Amino acid sequence: MTQTHDAAASTETPAGVRRHRVHRAWFVAAVTFVTIIGAAAFRSLPGLLIDPLHAEFHWSRGTIGAAVSVNLALYGLTAPFAAALMDRFGIRRVVAVALTVIAVGSGLTVWMTAAWQLILCWGLLVGLGSGSMALAFAATVTNRWFTERRGLVTGILTAASASGQLIFLPLLSWLVAHHGWRPAAVTVALAALAVVPFVWLLLRDHPADTGRLPYGATEWVPRPAPVKGAARRAVRILLSAVRTGPFWLLAGTFAICGASTNGLVQTHFVPAAHDHGMPITAAASLLAVIGVFDVVGTVASGWFTDRFEPRRLLAVYYALRGVSLLFLPMLLAPSVHPPMVFFIVFYGLDWVATVPPTLALCREVYGEDSAIVFGWVLASHQIGAALVAYLGGAARDAFGSYDMVWYTSGALCAVAALMALIIRRRPVAPRLAPAAAAAV
Repeated sequence: MTQTHDAAASTETPAGVRRHRVHRAWFVAAVTFVTIIGAAAFRSLPGLLIDPLHAEFHWSRGTIGAAVSVNLALYGLTAPFAAALMDRFGIRRVVAVALTVIAVGSGLTVWMTAAWQLILCWGLLVGLGSGSMALAFAATVTNRWFTERRGLVTGILTAASASGQLIFLPLLSWLVAHHGWRPAAVTVALAALAVVPFVWLLLRDHPADTGRLPYGATEWVPRPAPVKGAARRAVRILLSAVRTGPFWLLAGTFAICGASTNGLVQTHFVPAAHDHGMPITAAASLLAVIGVFDVVGTVASGWFTDRFEPRRLLAVYYALRGVSLLFLPMLLAPSVHPPMVFFIVFYGLDWVATVPPTLALCREVYGEDSAIVFGWVLASHQIGAALVAYLGGAARDAFGSYDMVWYTSGALCAVAALMALIIRRRPVAPRLAPAAAAAV
């Protein structure tokens, strides 16, 4: 009876869509945007914690960086399994549980007294929860609800993380400076919990749940049956993807992207600026400005991705990022001056502008499995970020400055630009289909 009803609804849905000025997909995208903002609070905090934790517990920056590394690595490694779990249990359930885990992990840090507790709470729990809220979540929503404007929507949802940083970073830096790091950790926990009811009541898993077509579709798309064996499916798709050249190029370029953003600037910019005499609140405010321009840059990148070749966009983005990093050591100073502001604006525009073209290439090459493949590509992004989060702190302990880290990251971005240009765009999705089918 359900199939009959859906078939009947398919003949009426297009007319229903035309009667509504705004397609339901845009409301789902808005809910997703706000959800990612709520979960992004945790991403504003690690760079603010390095100096306070070092001062209170006398932990080395390398030790604190190790906890951040675990967080960043799990953020990436959890993403493909989360995408598969969303196919099995639905988006709402997975996201609601993930937000709760983030809240628990962040809240428990206020009672920690040893470094292993930081790794457990902030590294393991928050890493697992945040991984389920990663860009694979945005990719799943975009793939299900949109057949047109996917590049633009991907850019908007990617910008949500930067918007969260914009909203929370000035507040968290003020809390850390005036009341200590514990109230900031509690604020992160409360922000994640506040979004849970919002997700449960307003987010929908599939257009068929509302009797509508995906945005831009002309034929009825039934809700797919739950896909069992989520973990096996994620692993089998990975095993198929690693046999293809585009996967390694996409993973390699995205690893350098993570190293030069989350691992380097987001984690170490504030303490590096503080080393040069800049107040923590001023440095944190500069990161918030990156968040402002990241929104502009990422949405624009989504628009460009719908119109230009993704490989060339990636090459331009990485090349410009590398050049800017080479100049950064000369710009750090006790006060904010115009060249530093120019760097912040420039870097903000380029921050995660790489996501829409990377996801577009995943769709072109890997078809229906692109969300899970992108989850694995995102894992490489976070592994790169995790390595630099640790190595950056270790380099600071060893050399007394971050200069070597900035220069090395700039050179890696140049390598990523060259790698992007040789990515093959011919679809290889049929090679993945047997593996995906075997897992069902």
